[in-house]
Amino acid sequence: MNAPVPPTPPVTPPPPLPQTLQADLTAAIRARDGLVSSTLRLAITAVRSEEVAGPVKRELSEPDVLAVLGREVRKRREAAAAFDGGGRPDRAARERAEAAVLEAYLPRQLDDGQVDALVERVLDAAGLTGAQAMGAAMKAVQAELAATVGPGRVEGARVAAAVKRRLAG
Repeated sequence: MNAPVPPTPPVTPPPPLPQTLQADLTAAIRARDGLVSSTLRLAITAVRSEEVAGPVKRELSEPDVLAVLGREVRKRREAAAAFDGGGRPDRAARERAEAAVLEAYLPRQLDDGQVDALVERVLDAAGLTGAQAMGAAMKAVQAELAATVGPGRVEGARVAAAVKRRLAG
């Protein structure tokens, strides 16, 4: 006679990203972590601003929240580069640290080799060559990325650079 199999506990999905951000903010405040708490405050504010942008307030979907966080990371990187150029390495380091905090909430980025392989496969399949095909190539590669790996996995600038390299050589 077989022993009864205990029921498996239900799998609970992770909480929505805005709730995770809020819970992590609370934990950072309690831990008196100034960098994390200030960064998460700014991120939550950016998400809320996006929710009320436009004529009607709306609830952001998970991909929309990821897009907002991606924009915030890009702003931090650009600010770090500007501070480096302006001779302010202390501020540049702070911006990079804030970007690292936000990157923890984003999906893992594809590496350059994966991006190059995907670009090569798509462009070969479409038969696109030459610099004049940049627009059509970007459209085809972005569509393939959306269909296969999902949003937020590769920055558009990295995709554009890979497409330019492939079309040029």
